[in-house]
Order: sequence, then C-alpha cells, then structure tokens
Amino acid sequence: MSVYRGDWVLPRVPRIAVVVSQFNAAISEALLEGALATLERFGLGRDQVDVVWVPGAFEIPGVARKLQDRYDALITLGAVIRGETPHFDYVAGAVATGVARLAQEGKIPVIFGVLTCNTVEEAEARAGGKQGNKGSEAALAALEMISLYDKLSGA
Repeated sequence: MSVYRGDWVLPRVPRIAVVVSQFNAAISEALLEGALATLERFGLGRDQVDVVWVPGAFEIPGVARKLQDRYDALITLGAVIRGETPHFDYVAGAVATGVARLAQEGKIPVIFGVLTCNTVEEAEARAGGKQGNKGSEAALAALEMISLYDKLSGA
C-alpha cells in the first residue's frame, strides 16, 4: 500500500495553531514569520492561523495538549540555547519529549519546530539565516501531515 510519497493536497482549509515561546524572542519571531509566510503561500491567511504565545519552551507541550482537540495541526516553535548550566538539557529534553508524546498519540499532527542550539548564532542561522528557516519547514511539514492524516482516515 502506497499512501504517501510527497504528493499532497489539502482538500479543505485546515485549522492550524502555532504555539510559540516568548523566550529568545528574536529567534521565535523569525521562526513564526517563516511559518506564517509558508502557510500564506499555500492559501492560509494570517487571520486563519491562531498564534498562541507561551512564556518559554518548557510550557509548549502543556499548551499544545490543551489545543489539540480544536485544530487540524499544531506547530511548535521556539529556541532553547545552551548556557553554562545543565538547564538546557532539562528544558530541551522536556520540550522534545512532551511534543513527541502528543505527536505519537496520533490525534493530529504536532510538529516540532523548536530549535536546540549551542549558540545564538546557530539559532539565527536556522531562523532565516544561512540554514534557512526551520519555522517555514515546520509549516510545510504540518500541511503535508494534514494531507497524510486525511488520506489515512479516508477523508
């Protein structure tokens, strides 16, 4: 059975929420801009996408869980940047695990667009710099996954 090989279509206008960390705001805002621009390219106006800001990356999974029954997909964005203490490891691990748990439930696509970088420069490179914009990539993944979920459920 071949259900998906990159040929995706959206049979309807999806409901998408983006959960964004306020911490490392310049990076988060650049990721969000990339995501919104990509969604716009595929026909979703900015007024059709709900953006929910949370204080830090650690809060992303809890808010995403609260939202999952209202949307066709969730995109999570933020940046956790390594510092001098083990705090990075705890936050990055907790966010990744929490978002992964939601995604594994399979109710809706939950896309992990949270950067985990060693330096601010690495984060900037991935938020619209030399490495592209991971927010844009997360938005594209959300659209593809909505299509795939629809195909798998017979929609």
